[in-house]
Amino acid sequence: MSEKVLSGSRNVAIVGPYLSGKTSLLESLLWVTGATSRKGRIADKNTVGDASQEARDRQMSVETNAASTEYGGISFTFIDCPGSVEFAQETYDALIGVDAAIVVCEPDCNRVLTLAPLFQFLDDWEIPHLVFVNKMDRAHASFADILQALKSVSSRPLVPHQYPIGQGETITGFIDLITEQAYQYHPGAPADPIPLPEDLREQEHAAHAEMLETLADFDDHLLEELLEDIEPPQEEILKDLKMELGADLIVPVLVGIAEQDFGVRPLLETLLREAPEPDTTAERRGLQLNAKNPIAQVLKTYCTAQGGKLSLVRVWQGKITDGIALNGVRVGGIYRLTGQQQQTLQEAPAGSIVALGRMEGIKTGDTLSTDASVKPLPIADRLEPVYALAIVSEKRSDEVKLSSALTKLLEEDRSLHWEQHGDTHEVILWGQGEIHLQVALDRLRRKYGLPMTTHLPQIPYKETIRKVANNIHGRYKRQSGGHGQFGDVYIDIKPLPRGTGFNFDEKIVGGVVPRQYIPGVEMGVREFLSHGPLGFPVVDVAVTLINGSYHAVDSSEQAFKQAARLAMQEGMMKCEPSLLEPILAVRISVPNTFTANVLRLINGRRGQVLGYEAKPNWNGWDEVQAHIPQAEMQNLIVELRSLTMGIGSFRWQFDHLQEVPEKVAERLVSKSGNGSGNSNGHG
Repeated sequence: MSEKVLSGSRNVAIVGPYLSGKTSLLESLLWVTGATSRKGRIADKNTVGDASQEARDRQMSVETNAASTEYGGISFTFIDCPGSVEFAQETYDALIGVDAAIVVCEPDCNRVLTLAPLFQFLDDWEIPHLVFVNKMDRAHASFADILQALKSVSSRPLVPHQYPIGQGETITGFIDLITEQAYQYHPGAPADPIPLPEDLREQEHAAHAEMLETLADFDDHLLEELLEDIEPPQEEILKDLKMELGADLIVPVLVGIAEQDFGVRPLLETLLREAPEPDTTAERRGLQLNAKNPIAQVLKTYCTAQGGKLSLVRVWQGKITDGIALNGVRVGGIYRLTGQQQQTLQEAPAGSIVALGRMEGIKTGDTLSTDASVKPLPIADRLEPVYALAIVSEKRSDEVKLSSALTKLLEEDRSLHWEQHGDTHEVILWGQGEIHLQVALDRLRRKYGLPMTTHLPQIPYKETIRKVANNIHGRYKRQSGGHGQFGDVYIDIKPLPRGTGFNFDEKIVGGVVPRQYIPGVEMGVREFLSHGPLGFPVVDVAVTLINGSYHAVDSSEQAFKQAARLAMQEGMMKCEPSLLEPILAVRISVPNTFTANVLRLINGRRGQVLGYEAKPNWNGWDEVQAHIPQAEMQNLIVELRSLTMGIGSFRWQFDHLQEVPEKVAERLVSKSGNGSGNSNGHG
């Protein structure tokens, strides 16, 4: 193959479910291409990827890692993405900047369903991708069964490039379905050509024919050749494979064992031959590699303890030089990353993925340019939070630093969210699951010296009333020498429709309560309602000032405020106060094989199923709509993932307040001390 064809670069993401072997594949790719002198092992905590302390503590990827190498005259940048669903935002943000993706999976037919959300994202964004079936030494199903299972979760046709050769449960080599040449694996060395095994000749011919028939669906000339029983030349097959992979029309499938480097060299050769070049990817995004105006996009933000902020960017067009101003921010260094190692560059050409230093104020997803009129590039949707913890600084003196540190955390990971809750006054950290938040808390402690304690967030319960109370009297009278304090009011209290809030009115006739004192009455009512007789804020109540009296010398706004509080204290207990809880509108997305389990899950959490229907554009998935009390939501994502092989998800929003069932209310009021505070009860 000519140097002209091989010159340039490729940016390839390595994605796949947790434990599929992505980081091991990256280690093998780097070792085979000579980028590293020895392979790291996850168990030894010495891999190029997963180099952060948070990743090594858990022996799993918790953030995107970039690594660069060269092979066959091509500069490769591999982006190793987390497999855990709790860190999916990292994966999606990185994928929008690559030319192709390797989807790594295990040879387990029962687990291919875990690939469905990933395939859906790749197809929605039309990102070319191929499948590497890893750990073939652990396969308990035939290759045909594995392929059939994979086809069930891919909307694009799968095109196997190889057929495995095995002895018993041991994989010893493969047959290249393009050349129809068999190869035998050798540890630490390229595979050797061997004669095609006679017992696999029939299966190989069938697989080769299926590959050509799939390609012929997109190539009329190839279809004519097949109809006339003409064997197409290899050049034509390779041309079709490259064209159709680049257009995200097909999904090539390769096999191997990354830990033993088996199948890694053929994978690299496939990327060389068939993965689209950066200019093809840029054109698909409506950009031109050779344009003078530089345009880049931030795929990941790192806030390092020593080196400051690094922005991993894809240069879509033009050229970035050190010191150039992008979006008004001067680039403070350009680096090629290999894990945590940095190689300083003077410039970054179009098509490359590099890290830019000290891009303060720049966030993941931002489009960078010297031209302020450049239209922002599309970014992956931000995942909605599904799990929360209330956090408190271990040291009171650290509270002032917390806001700044949380802001930096959110720069690194945009699926995190934090708020200071208006009702409970707690600082609440939101994310994608328990591990996700624990990683964030570890970073707060390690990077910013802010150890936290955590607890479940309080549920923002409310109170309301069921009955009317009229002509309720409140009198405040104090005499302590000199001027005294006197305020005297009569009020009506009545419930309002749910969601109305609070309404104050007055019907004073004849000046029995002077105008200047009426605001004090309203203030006293509002203060009482902030902490009602059951211990929670009161809503959907109307209070009307109907009568009263005053003293020319001793009356004041403060005295009428106290009189109003006394009236409310007496009147509210006559109105039959009741407890309200927030009810959320929840939309749960799951494969339809799990829909019945989800319906039971909702019913077991005091939820109301509103219905379910097929999820648009998701083959074989349902979306279940329900109302669920917020008090029942805290661990919903944990149980949902447990029921659905980790791929169920939900979106939610506040819908309405609803009376708490009597037995649950009694327990909550007792727990709150009848007015001593809130509760995080999960009745």
